[in-house]
Amino acid sequence: MNIGGFQRFSLIDYPGKICAIVFTQGCNFRCPYCHNPELVDPKRFSRPIAEEEIIEFLANRRGKLDAVEITGGEPTLQPDLIDFMCDLKKLGYLVKLDSNGSNPGILSEAIEHEIVDYIAMDVKAPLERYREIPGSRVDPAKIEHSIELIMSSRLNYEFRTTVVKSQLGKRDILEIGRLIRGSKRYILQKFVPVKVLDKKFLDEDEVVYTDDELEYLRDAVKRKGYVAECKVR
Repeated sequence: MNIGGFQRFSLIDYPGKICAIVFTQGCNFRCPYCHNPELVDPKRFSRPIAEEEIIEFLANRRGKLDAVEITGGEPTLQPDLIDFMCDLKKLGYLVKLDSNGSNPGILSEAIEHEIVDYIAMDVKAPLERYREIPGSRVDPAKIEHSIELIMSSRLNYEFRTTVVKSQLGKRDILEIGRLIRGSKRYILQKFVPVKVLDKKFLDEDEVVYTDDELEYLRDAVKRKGYVAECKVR
């Protein structure tokens, strides 16, 4: 595991649980508004944190922490992700995995082996805009497959979209809602232009929806009845 960061304590990242967060290095997307550029751009990588150091810490925190979230970057690019998740389960932790959905095979393996308890998948855009918005050549069919895998599992999960004003409009958000029709939870994440991959996305007037505008988009999804729950975060 190439681990670029470790947060020892969080009350907000795993619903209802106290968790630690592991941040992996490397991503196959290049979303210009990415808020973790130091985990995406190899030129900005820090020296990786030893996996053994994190496992030792977590072993000593059993009973005080409930869960571990693995995020990035894109964790499913890590060749030993499954082994790492198995180690976390052996320690008795709940495991939350954040993913962009580009590697459904890894998601399927984690679900099948019952080593993941919560999946949060970022849906970047409608399928037809995937090569444009995240700057990736990923096959949109893989994104659709990941959505189907997650929704058909018995896991707790959420889909989420970082809503950048210059990138996504009402039509796009409704199309994403249609794509995940029948899902438990859809989160519209407010974009905060503080740290980004592309400095052009620091122009707040161009890229940030107001709270009222985000609530309007949320309500538009709710009126369509696409998902059981739609929230702004």
